[in-house]
Amino acid sequence: MTGWARIRRTLPHLSPFLLGLLIAYAFVFLMLYHMEPQPIVLRVGLFAGSNWGVPEGNSYAVIDQVIARFEAEHPNVKVVYQSGIRRDDYSEWLAGRELAGEMPDVFLIPQDDFDLYADRKALAPLDDLARRDTAFSLDDFYPAPLAFARSMSSGTLYALPVECVPRLMFVNRTLIDREGIALPTDDWTWDDFLAICQKITRDTDGDGRLDQFGVYGYTWQDAVVTSGAKLFRDDGRASCFADSRIEGAIRFTIALHQTQNGQVVTERDFDLGHVAFRPFNFAVYHTYQPYPWRIKKSMDLEWDCIRLPRGPHGENISPVQTLLMGMNAKTRQRQLAWEFLKAVCYDRDNQEQLLQNSAALPVRRGIIEDASTDELFGSTGKQRDSRSPLAVSQVIEEGSVPYRFPGYQAAMMLADRKIQELIDSNALESNTMNRLQKEVNALLLK
Repeated sequence: MTGWARIRRTLPHLSPFLLGLLIAYAFVFLMLYHMEPQPIVLRVGLFAGSNWGVPEGNSYAVIDQVIARFEAEHPNVKVVYQSGIRRDDYSEWLAGRELAGEMPDVFLIPQDDFDLYADRKALAPLDDLARRDTAFSLDDFYPAPLAFARSMSSGTLYALPVECVPRLMFVNRTLIDREGIALPTDDWTWDDFLAICQKITRDTDGDGRLDQFGVYGYTWQDAVVTSGAKLFRDDGRASCFADSRIEGAIRFTIALHQTQNGQVVTERDFDLGHVAFRPFNFAVYHTYQPYPWRIKKSMDLEWDCIRLPRGPHGENISPVQTLLMGMNAKTRQRQLAWEFLKAVCYDRDNQEQLLQNSAALPVRRGIIEDASTDELFGSTGKQRDSRSPLAVSQVIEEGSVPYRFPGYQAAMMLADRKIQELIDSNALESNTMNRLQKEVNALLLK
């Protein structure tokens, strides 16, 4: 006889009172079961590893701390994410989730993917949420990272910045000290830069070949950023390569190139301490203190970072790259997703964790200025940082926003190939930049 049959056979023998009591208990149990709140699941899209091409010991350290605090403040919420997605695979993974209709409620957005999701209306607009939230202010973000979170076409805020890195000039202090050269000040110019490179670049062992160099990795684009000119119109429909300031930036880059007498400077030259300057993003500088990590035990070098030099009509500014986080336009947890966005991007305590657990920098004003030099630059080792936290904050405050519009990558590939040929051959003529501008414009209008 089955258990259920035995129960049915037993029930008639119960008194009406006991039977009623049993039914009442069962009813109350069922009511309590269905009344118990089920946890709300908030799905987050993340990738493993650094966004900036540097090693990162525990890429989930910051987000795990954010989640722990968020869940403690929201007891009925469970924040989940899929671990192990590599940075190089993340864009494809996220696109797959969109096609399958399984986009996370909140997700990281590499800057090259932002316009794709904004234009496809896959991101929820955030302006109204930001405006209504009295505990939140967009003015607390640095301008450049925040600007990257807005659509270029509509100006709509579709994301919040998570972290950022400015591009700075890395300096071999040991080499320039040996040559009797003072570390340049924040307002140094192209002329200062060229004069130092000309003095440093020479044959030190008398074998007829240069073995000490001024710079490695400085590009014509670095010069344009500090020239005071814009490469493209804001709408991306035309270029400005014929601007005399851009031509001046190309001529300056050619002059730097000529100091090398046709020799190719390599990364190994820099690693061995034979080069004075190299531009890097801040994450690389922070990670490889003292640089380079693979030879630091055998080298006795001191390093520093300074601003990029400026042209006659420009400023000592740096491009600032930004990692963003946005909200799924179809999320059913809109307010909760907004609260989590704020926790990652705006909460001061969580943003401060970037200084301990990331090579990137906070996007909220006030945190960098309040940090110690060791917190900002990492272990001191053999570097001799002259930059104060306030100086680094000012670099981000004044930073420029990288271009992004349809056709930008193709236009820059064409321009870079043509300009690199000019630099290598020193063939910049009076009408060269006009011809380049016409070629780029024709590509942009296709």
